[in-house]
Amino acid sequence: MKHHLKSALLACAFLALLAACGKTETPPEVRQDIAAAKTDAAVDVAIAKAEGEHDVELARCEALAGNERQACKDQADAALDAAKDAARDNTEPANPQ
Repeated sequence: MKHHLKSALLACAFLALLAACGKTETPPEVRQDIAAAKTDAAVDVAIAKAEGEHDVELARCEALAGNERQACKDQADAALDAAKDAARDNTEPANPQ
């Protein structure tokens, strides 16, 4: 009985996937999907770059002592937050025609 239920669920899932494969998108929909993917990738790259720069700054902070070290880390964290916000804010929803 359990095997039949699994088989039935698997068949339903396969049919749902097969039905979705038959859907074609119009050229404007495809352009919009591509633009959205490029925007997402640009944000991801900008954030990754900011995180790498943050790691470098934190390594520099380690050479300092006491309050200077903490102030350096706080400044690096603030710069990372600002860079992430800027990356997200500088992207507009894509609407190619």
